[in-house]
Amino acid sequence: MPAPRLLHPLRVSLFVLAAAFAAPDAQSRELSAQEAVAKVQQETSGKVLSVQTLTIGKRKVYRIKVLTPDGQVRVVQVQADQ
Repeated sequence: MPAPRLLHPLRVSLFVLAAAFAAPDAQSRELSAQEAVAKVQQETSGKVLSVQTLTIGKRKVYRIKVLTPDGQVRVVQVQADQ
């Protein structure tokens, strides 16, 4: 019975490199509108009045209007690609 062939180190390196580029980057995940709203609510402790999805250049931005606990209306913009 012949001995098993070992993979050439260069092939292994190329495979690992290709897998790294093919795998989705965890930091490039896009926030949904619901996630952006939850983030703004947590940061402001306010009530969300409206949400708009805008495209500025090639970026998606959520424009969220919030009523703060002290009665002020604030507009917060959250980039989707966080």
